[in-house]
Amino acid sequence: MLERMKPYRVTLVLLLLVAYLGVQALTGERGLLSGHERDVLLEQRASQLAHLTEQRRDLETRVRYLRSDSLSKDLLEERARAVLGFSDPRDYVIHVPSQPVQS
Repeated sequence: MLERMKPYRVTLVLLLLVAYLGVQALTGERGLLSGHERDVLLEQRASQLAHLTEQRRDLETRVRYLRSDSLSKDLLEERARAVLGFSDPRDYVIHVPSQPVQS
């Protein structure tokens, strides 16, 4: 019986390989059926990129005003107060908890 199946072994292995690759082509990480997941991830990354780009622009603007050739006294005072933790006696200080309290 094994002698009769011998010529079909290679065909069986190739058939299993084609079936495995077919399933992966449909359901794998980059398969045809996972396009929606990739689109959602792409939208998340685009949103994250837009946020980081805006944050970078803000930081670059702040750095530009802190350079010695175009020093903004208001921004310098704001940064000094934030870093040192001091406030002017005429300022109203409102403490905001870092984590929102859950009820």
